[in-house]
Amino acid sequence: MPAFWSHRLLTLLQLTRMALVFTAIADGWCALALWEAWDRPGAGAADLWDPWRALAVGGVAVGLYGFGMSLNDLIDRRRDAQISPARPLPSGRVSVGAATGVCGLLLALSLGAAAVFEFVGGGRSPAVALTAVTLGLIWFYDAAGKYLVGPGLVTLGLVRFVHALVPSLEIHPAVPPAAWHPLLWHPLWLLNHVTILSTVCYGWEQKRPALNAKHWGCVLLTLLAIDGTAAWWIGTRGHGSAAENLRLDWRLAGPALASLAFVAVALRVKRRAPTSREAGQATMLYGLLWLIAYDAIFAGLYARPAAGVGLFLLLPIAYGSVRAMRAWSKLLAASQRPEFKRAGA
Repeated sequence: MPAFWSHRLLTLLQLTRMALVFTAIADGWCALALWEAWDRPGAGAADLWDPWRALAVGGVAVGLYGFGMSLNDLIDRRRDAQISPARPLPSGRVSVGAATGVCGLLLALSLGAAAVFEFVGGGRSPAVALTAVTLGLIWFYDAAGKYLVGPGLVTLGLVRFVHALVPSLEIHPAVPPAAWHPLLWHPLWLLNHVTILSTVCYGWEQKRPALNAKHWGCVLLTLLAIDGTAAWWIGTRGHGSAAENLRLDWRLAGPALASLAFVAVALRVKRRAPTSREAGQATMLYGLLWLIAYDAIFAGLYARPAAGVGLFLLLPIAYGSVRAMRAWSKLLAASQRPEFKRAGA
C-alpha cells in the first residue's frame, strides 16, 4: 500500500513538474516584497510577507506552473507516445480524465488564490486579471506557440513577466518613477533571461523546426520592443525629464553581475557536456534555477537584505527537489517487477 501511494504521488509530481515550482513561487514572493517595501518603507523584513498574501501568491504560482505543465502533456500525449513513452500519460500511469481533472483543479487554484489576494488587499489589485492573462499565454504556448518557434520562445518569457506583476497592487499617480524601477525591472529581467535562455537551449538541443536567423530576429526585436516600451513608460511618468525618470542606480549592478555569471556557467556546461543536446538540457535546468538568484538579489537590494536571504534559501530547496525526484524515479523503476516477453513475440 505505501508503494502504491508513493507511485501515484510520483506520477502526479511528474505530470505537473512540481520539482521546479519553487522558481515560480520565488518570482511571486519577490514581487510582493518589492511592492510592500515601497508601500510600507518602515516595515521589517518579516512584515513584507503578510501570511495570507504570501500564501495566496504562492497558490497562484503553484496553480499556474502546474496548469501549464499538465496542459502541455495533455496536448502532446500522442506525440509523447512515440518520443517520450515513459511520461505519465503515454505510459498509462495516469488517465486522460485524471490528468484533465488535475489540470482543471490547478487552473481553479490559480484564479482562486488571485481572488483571495485581491480580497486581502482591499480590492486594489488586478491580480485576477493578470492571472487570467498569464493563463491565456500558457494556453497559447502549449497549443500553438511552441510550434511557431520565435513567438513561442517570447511567450515563455512573457509568462514569467506577467506572473511577476500579479502581486503588484494597483499603482496610483502618486507613485514616483523611481518606485517603478524595481517593480518593473524585476519582471523585465525575468522576461529577457527566460526568453534568451529558451532560445539558446532550443538551438543547443537541436529541436525541430531548426532555429534560424529569422527566429533570432523575431526574439531579439520583440524583446527590444518590450524593453523600449517599458523604458518609455517609466520615462513619461512624474514631473522630471525622461533622463531623470529613467536614472538607474548602483543596485542594478547586482542582477547584471548575476547575468554575466550565468553566461560563464552556460559556456562551461557547453564545453563539458558530451553532446549539444545534453548541454541544452542542463543549461535550461540551471537557467530556471537561476531565476531564484535574480529574485533574491532584487529583494535583497530593493526591499530588505533578510528578504533576499530568505528567497535565496529556496535555491537549494529547488535543486534538492529536482535531485530527489530523479532519485525517487530511479528507485521506483528499479523496484518494479520486470516484464518478460517470449523471444519473437
